Amino acid sequence: MKKVTVAGAGNVGATVAQYVAGKGIADVVLVDVVEGLPQGKALDLYEATPLLGCDCKIEGSNDYHKTAGSDIVVITAGIARKPGMSRDDLLKTNAQIVQGVARETLKHSPEAIFIVVTNPLDVMTYLTWQTTKLPTHKIIGMAGVLDSARFQTFIAMELGVSVEDIKAMVLGGHGDLMVPFPRFSTVCGIPITELLPPERIESLCQRTRDGGAEIVSLLKSGSAFYAPGASVAMMVDSVLKNKNRLLPCAVYAEGQYGISGIYIGLPAIISQEGLKRIIELKLTSQEQALLEKSATSIKENIDSMNKLLVAV
Repeated sequence: MKKVTVAGAGNVGATVAQYVAGKGIADVVLVDVVEGLPQGKALDLYEATPLLGCDCKIEGSNDYHKTAGSDIVVITAGIARKPGMSRDDLLKTNAQIVQGVARETLKHSPEAIFIVVTNPLDVMTYLTWQTTKLPTHKIIGMAGVLDSARFQTFIAMELGVSVEDIKAMVLGGHGDLMVPFPRFSTVCGIPITELLPPERIESLCQRTRDGGAEIVSLLKSGSAFYAPGASVAMMVDSVLKNKNRLLPCAVYAEGQYGISGIYIGLPAIISQEGLKRIIELKLTSQEQALLEKSATSIKENIDSMNKLLVAV
């Protein structure tokens, strides 16, 4: 059985563990600094396995030694922005957490592929690569799968059709400047541009950009975790089963789409080696401009993070 470490036993981390183990993909180690939290959630999940008919082991720990020999490390550890906290405060705190997790897990699983979930996602994925010094193909960020799933859901709701018939594509950074691609989003192969007027498509695109914030506003406390957890599980499944799935993920750009030196959401084939290759699509000038604007924002956030970390 393959082994997956999930660093961070909050709602997202625990849900990743639930989906990965529940689908029989791999054994899971849930690790967190809070004593008892990963142990309690892992035991609860393990007790569910006889009911789910899956024979995966789930273990919780505060000790990174338990993570040794992991095939995949998923980083969900971090904090959500709190009242009175600036974006720089959040960036610095999560950067320090992610750095620590990356260093500790790498010591015990030097061959692992890393999947990063902590926000700001594109920047934290870059930081994980910077910290581990692993080849870029072994570090991937999650968010494009999640953003595309949200777009698929909203398209299904709008058209009154099954989500099973919908494929959607959302690229760029995981934030306000993400770029939904209606031309590459289809219902049973039919582009939604053939099925919906432009104003309705733009409304769905905006709802996708606001997808995370919409859930936060409804919950009042906390943020999304079911869809993020399922998104990570899909990526883990593609890696461990060498499925070569084409998924929108945060990957390291080296000239593709005219972008270099950052992690950004692009169409990527995900296999047992992590990133197998990036697919380049022919974009319109408007699409290209939106993607470049998103890339510029990521670069600015990386610069801000580096300055904050130097100041520590």
